[in-house]
Amino acid sequence: MRTTYMAKPNEVERKWYVVDAEGQTLGRLASEVASILRGKHKPTFTPHVDTGDFVIIINASKIELSGNKLNDKIYYRHTLHPGGLKQTTAGDMRANKPERMLELAIKGMLPKNTLGRKQGMKLHVYAGNEHKHQAQKPEAYELRG
Repeated sequence: MRTTYMAKPNEVERKWYVVDAEGQTLGRLASEVASILRGKHKPTFTPHVDTGDFVIIINASKIELSGNKLNDKIYYRHTLHPGGLKQTTAGDMRANKPERMLELAIKGMLPKNTLGRKQGMKLHVYAGNEHKHQAQKPEAYELRG
């Protein structure tokens, strides 16, 4: 009798991928990268084991947003002090901290538990064209669509 294959943490082989965000839509890019981080693109995907790969995103400052989201989309954060609600539009976020905008979108699509936090640590986002992970020999990843 065959049983369902369950990946074991010490058997997982991880790759490094480079994704170019130039001209890509934020949500479509985020959903595909989140899938790679979880390992859903592999036939050995196991929900309770981190089977995902490492992802390096370059050119985060050239990400696109559809519609009028540059002006209408608002990111909120709170300083935990009374009256400490801060808000930033997506246009300001893309100009000042484009890495943070992509990280928020991608990590919001990962599980909200210890496994999701572990998977989120395999994401590396850079605003420009350069990254510091050449020693890992990353492969270029072509996005679907």
